[in-house]
Amino acid sequence: MGLIVLVYVLITLVVALYLFVKWRYTFWKNKNVFTLEPTFLTGNLKTPNGESLTPIKAMARLYKAAKARGEKYAGFYVLVTPQFIPLDPELLKCILQTNFDHFTNHGFYVNEEGDPLSGHLFNLEDDKWRNLRAKLTPTFTSGKMKMMFQTMVDCTKGLEEMLNECAAVNEPVDIKEVLGRFTTDIIGSVAFGIEINSMKNPDTDFRKYGKYIFEANFRQRLNLIILNTFPRWFVKAVGFKLTRKEIESFFINVVKNTVEYREKNNIYRKDFMHLLIQLKNMGKVLGDNEETLKGNHKNVSEGLSLNEISAQAFVFFIAGFETSATTMTFALLELAQNQDIQEKLRQEIKHVLKKHDDKLTYDAIMEMSYLDKVISETLRKHPPVNQLPRGCSKDFQVPNSDLVIKSNMMVTIPVLDIHNDPEYYPNPEKFDPERFNEENIASRPPCTYLPFGEGPRTCIGLRFGKLQAKVGLCSVLSGFNVTLNEKTNLPIEYSRNFVLTVKDDVWLNLERLNK
Repeated sequence: MGLIVLVYVLITLVVALYLFVKWRYTFWKNKNVFTLEPTFLTGNLKTPNGESLTPIKAMARLYKAAKARGEKYAGFYVLVTPQFIPLDPELLKCILQTNFDHFTNHGFYVNEEGDPLSGHLFNLEDDKWRNLRAKLTPTFTSGKMKMMFQTMVDCTKGLEEMLNECAAVNEPVDIKEVLGRFTTDIIGSVAFGIEINSMKNPDTDFRKYGKYIFEANFRQRLNLIILNTFPRWFVKAVGFKLTRKEIESFFINVVKNTVEYREKNNIYRKDFMHLLIQLKNMGKVLGDNEETLKGNHKNVSEGLSLNEISAQAFVFFIAGFETSATTMTFALLELAQNQDIQEKLRQEIKHVLKKHDDKLTYDAIMEMSYLDKVISETLRKHPPVNQLPRGCSKDFQVPNSDLVIKSNMMVTIPVLDIHNDPEYYPNPEKFDPERFNEENIASRPPCTYLPFGEGPRTCIGLRFGKLQAKVGLCSVLSGFNVTLNEKTNLPIEYSRNFVLTVKDDVWLNLERLNK
């Protein structure tokens, strides 16, 4: 008798699940919003014939279908969760700028107590985000970039040594791996004040944990399923953690030991950690000298806790090393296939450096206008964050329609698809830095170039990221001509990571140039 009851219960649960999912998939149809037919449990991440799609390919499929119909927005299903997809530039401007108060948050999971490294600026919401953003903004001014610039330049020595070794024996270089180590060294030095030296020792803990965070492994896919299936209050209540315990322990201990050592010994360095210590002791950034370590004006209510500055150092590390390395990798991949653009850029670099006594200075980098165009075009064709998330915090009526986006609805902006839309960028597959001359920039609608987001929640570290990429490219191109090695797979495929990267290795040939 008990077995029969159990069978009935299981059948009831299966039927209830089936009916719930089928009902859930009527969400966009009932609102008269265009969407593609979802498949059971996988939503739009599979085609009707059962072909699995990466999130990038699934979004591209929807974007093309919606644009072909002239739609200004569309609906999408991630597993069983509906998401709103804005397509029209004016609607994008409404969400990112005009009506930002409705879309302040990224909608990501954050649990400052149970998962302290999740409590960083990218994840925080509402007033907590506003307050921390205001405190951190002074750490990313042009003056602070100048302060950290020499640290970046110092790290190019290890990069140039490794490239010289490969060129001397005529061996191709896996530029994706090399640049990942280069930016790990920069961020380690600037964010933590630690000489990591992963150029010579690729097995350092910083490199190991940095690579793991961006691996598309089973745990990450399971996290995605959990966060797109269960409400956030439930996930938080059961103690769900995004960060592995060993990663959390490593980064918090590094920050704790660094802060204690500097405060005890009155150590001053021109880096991000020094600014975070000021925020811990005084609640604000005051200056760039030794006196600011002492915290004579400490206001406990305004100062950041050790966990809070650990979270900011953590996100600065993971965002700073991966996005800049990826941008440089894509730039060199494109330049290797466009020798005329590479040579034009090299001539600019040499010309400007000659004016500055052959020294790579902050002012020299700022003079390199064509370098800025090359970086901008790289970020256009291969934006590190290919889909920009926004969580609706209060009901919003879409202009010129009767559609209301309800509170807690996720909005996903298809950055990669907008950047590759021929309406805004003719012949989008072509790598053309002149898309970013003044005339072409002025001709495009607003919110059609979004590598760093737009509006009040624009990436706070965009200056640092671009500066780091420019320093790396100057170092490589002033000394070497790069060409594509036959080991590089073309056409490239993107990985499934949150940050857009090449799935496979990128192998380049190096030809040493006479300086």
